[in-house]
Amino acid sequence: MLDQTPPAPPSVAHGSALAPNYRPLDVVLVEGDGTWVTDVAGRRYLDCLAGYSALNFGHRHPALVAAAHRQLDTLTLTSRAFSHDLLEPFARAVTALTGTEMLLPMNTGAEAVETAVKAARKWGYDVLGVPDGEATIVVASGAFHGRTTTIVSMSDEREMRAGFGPYTPGFRVVPFGDAEAAAAAVDSTTVAVLVEPVQGEAGVLVPPPDYLPGLRRLCDERGILLVLDEIQSGLGRTGTTLAQDLAGVRADLTTLGKALGGGIMPVSAVVGRRDVLGVLTPGTHGSTFGGNPLACAVGLAVVDLLTPGTLQARAAELGTVLAERAENLVREGLLAAARTVGLWAGLDVEPSLGLSGRQTCELLAAAGVLTKDTHGTTIRLAPPLTIERADLETALETLAEVLRRRRAETR
Repeated sequence: MLDQTPPAPPSVAHGSALAPNYRPLDVVLVEGDGTWVTDVAGRRYLDCLAGYSALNFGHRHPALVAAAHRQLDTLTLTSRAFSHDLLEPFARAVTALTGTEMLLPMNTGAEAVETAVKAARKWGYDVLGVPDGEATIVVASGAFHGRTTTIVSMSDEREMRAGFGPYTPGFRVVPFGDAEAAAAAVDSTTVAVLVEPVQGEAGVLVPPPDYLPGLRRLCDERGILLVLDEIQSGLGRTGTTLAQDLAGVRADLTTLGKALGGGIMPVSAVVGRRDVLGVLTPGTHGSTFGGNPLACAVGLAVVDLLTPGTLQARAAELGTVLAERAENLVREGLLAAARTVGLWAGLDVEPSLGLSGRQTCELLAAAGVLTKDTHGTTIRLAPPLTIERADLETALETLAEVLRRRRAETR
């Protein structure tokens, strides 16, 4: 039986000045280059988490670093009290890349989701005529959209919610992957359905192929908005620019973040329909740092990397390697299940091995591969899209060796 009692966070145990809201692996990093990172002792590791997809282009991608350096020499911040020369080009570039009409820039993923919630509610009041204060949004169980008080109010994960009430009303939670359940939750107060195309934090849960098309039909029939959170799944991770591209749908609003800042800046945005984002008129929403010149410079360089489509194609190609090797580990009895989409995997360690996800990640770190656990025995792999095939195969073989060694020890 696995020991479910976590040890005291290091920052508490050792009197750190740092708040203990994270429990990182015992690795202290000082340098990153591409897919590799180096710790304080000079040991190198393969980074197979990529900052939860914030580092889709690897550490210190030359084009992104150069863009940041150039902008640091000219202008870093104006606030939105004034405009600057990169703001409109940034908006045009991201909307062109994503096939959308309008962009509202923010900083973090949670801010983007909060912005989408506000826009959907105001649109519901202004356009649908929902009585003020009564708007509802249908969301999915197991979702992760951020950690603000409003966002945890739409979560059914106890660890994220407990101790943070009272909760913001207006959300109806239904099972992920079930479009019929979403339809049953819609009534005259509903303004939107908000889901992740793939649930990353939940363990890379991929819904049935008809799920997103079903939600699109539902929203069209009921005259409400489809809002897709692509903060982790977007910008190449799934082998397409957006995960929704795999299903052939287009959301009314899409939230972007993480990779949009290239691992250099916190950059996020909501993109979508002009008539929906247009309800956020002057004074109704804002951000001091949202759309700042440095963020726009990096974001434009990110769009330049993605526009040819070669990185998306690379993620799709390497994703077939990842999927095949993961399924081999299932057949070998080392994994209980493997879910992959593009260069992204949720791997459930075989319970008979007696390893938690955390323990598996600790063993992998000791062997030179960094990744992150979630939900008990599940680990996630999300290496940079720039990873070499040989390095990806090394990471997967290292995982296999760790699990085989554990199986031998338990027999």
